[in-house]
Amino acid sequence: MKYWNLKKINQFALEKTGIVPRSMNKLFERFKKELNPSSEIEAIEEFKVARYQTVASLQYILFLLIVPILINQLSKNFIFSPFVNYFWNKNPGDIFINQSQEERAFAELQRFEEKLHFDILIGKLDQSPSSQSINYKITQKALELASEYTAESANAIKNILSDFLSIAIFSIALLISKQKFSILMSFINELIYGLSDTAKAFLIILFTDIFVGFHSPHGWEIVIEAILRHFGLPESRDFIFIFISTFPVVLDTIFKYWIFRYLNKISPSAVATYHNMNE
Repeated sequence: MKYWNLKKINQFALEKTGIVPRSMNKLFERFKKELNPSSEIEAIEEFKVARYQTVASLQYILFLLIVPILINQLSKNFIFSPFVNYFWNKNPGDIFINQSQEERAFAELQRFEEKLHFDILIGKLDQSPSSQSINYKITQKALELASEYTAESANAIKNILSDFLSIAIFSIALLISKQKFSILMSFINELIYGLSDTAKAFLIILFTDIFVGFHSPHGWEIVIEAILRHFGLPESRDFIFIFISTFPVVLDTIFKYWIFRYLNKISPSAVATYHNMNE
């Protein structure tokens, strides 16, 4: 029974696009099944296949999400953290891992000093502090920033090592579970193509507006900066601007090709609804 279920699910996953729209094929198949004397038994079998497909897909998704995250956190905190902290803190002069960190630290220290002088000018401080007191506060702030950016630099190295290990485990999990991956792809395909035309058009518009819309460059800039800081890479404005000016365009082209090549054949009414909603 289980072998038959897997075989039928794999057939769904490898189903190709034909000349006749998929909705018409489903309509003909529905009439054919209703006229079949053994349709009730086949309906029960199809329900069992769909239930097995859903349960197996959800379990596989949880496995792919939870296992790499657990490995990432455990390896970062208990394996890489002690070694990185030891070697990085061994040299007190190692504070910044790139020039961007240094520029951010200097800018923050400058803002602190300017705010301190501004508080003195507006009388926010009760008594006029001496130059020695001001220098002491600036020195304390500098030491605080040095400690903060030392931890950030060490954390970036830990992120690189733990993320590399997580990606390796994730890739191995995909390679050794190709059958479950095919079941998951079949489940996703049935879920997406089983939506109504309005729902498909809504998701298309939502996806394109978020990732390739006119307001998406600001979001891409925030995401790229967060990724660069996560791995301790220099925050090059030229690289960020070049990426924003090219990648969303490539993504939009790929998405339009998918609409023209696949969705237009499988569900032309959804494409028409999408164009009507997008106007």
